[in-house]
Amino acid sequence: MRKFATIDGRGMISVEQGPIPEPQKGEILIEVHSSLISPGTELGGVKSRRAGANVSGPKRPFGYQNAGDVIAKGEDCDEFEIGMRVACMGGGYALHATHACVPKNLSVPIPEVVTYQEAAFNHLAATALHTIQRAQLRICENVVVMGLGVVGQLCCQIARLAGAYVMGVDKLPLRVKIAQESSADIAVNADEDDPVEVANEFTRGYGMDCGIICFGGEGTEAFRQIVTMIKTAPDTHKWGRIVIVGGAHISHGFAASLGNIDVRSAARTGPGYHDDQYERGQDYPSVFVEWNTKRNLEECLHLIALGRLNVKSIITDEFTLDEAPEACEKLIQTPNEALGVILKMR
Repeated sequence: MRKFATIDGRGMISVEQGPIPEPQKGEILIEVHSSLISPGTELGGVKSRRAGANVSGPKRPFGYQNAGDVIAKGEDCDEFEIGMRVACMGGGYALHATHACVPKNLSVPIPEVVTYQEAAFNHLAATALHTIQRAQLRICENVVVMGLGVVGQLCCQIARLAGAYVMGVDKLPLRVKIAQESSADIAVNADEDDPVEVANEFTRGYGMDCGIICFGGEGTEAFRQIVTMIKTAPDTHKWGRIVIVGGAHISHGFAASLGNIDVRSAARTGPGYHDDQYERGQDYPSVFVEWNTKRNLEECLHLIALGRLNVKSIITDEFTLDEAPEACEKLIQTPNEALGVILKMR
């Protein structure tokens, strides 16, 4: 039997038991050591669901990033060995569970020096890497990251690795503190300081080259602030890039109202995710698709192994799987007291 965390239509979390699944063709079965809760994607709408009337729905397993050991494999998985340590991702696959079946191209070996806890960041780290690739940052460019959740923190770190000067913005003191200590060159609490004024000083009057929105929900004000921060050409038009990785809703005019700003969407972990044939082994030609999901996963773990990507700085709490309801409630009810929350299976 295996244990797994579930969430129902009312947003209530529990831990259930069921049979251990069998890996199908192109899948591996792992015994999980650690998983990482995503505060935004997994829990972001829970409060509103609980407040809604007549909200219902069956319990379902949830989670989409974990790390463990291969204990069985289906056909066409010869590159994986029994006992191999792997990091796994994917909604419906890499669950908060003691055991999980995951497609082979959503699974990568864990470098020897990387812990299971660090490897459990794989999905959100690859999401951040894909975001920075979409931003096409160049050395010494100025970038502002709005929203310092897990993805925002990782975007800050990877943007600095790309050679950019990074300013982070959030309203939660804990997140601002973590970014100030380990992720960004400067971190601003938007409830205490005007990000636009700080950005002008931070960029030495040049203006931002790029802005990244890393949160969901209403994002119009953050978008407008980024537009104001972005550099202005002599013809009065703004010139730069904005990348949106969070599920934000934004209302803004285009053309003359926006200037020559490129607005880009960064979807998940890169090409391949949600393509069933790719996930189970049919790769894209690397000459055309250089940065697919699996390579992004591999590169993130390599950066962690080299000490260039510091995910430990984001970990605030560790709970057992049996404590998953308490872990989730902490993220839901007191978001300023937790950020990177790891579930340990044993």
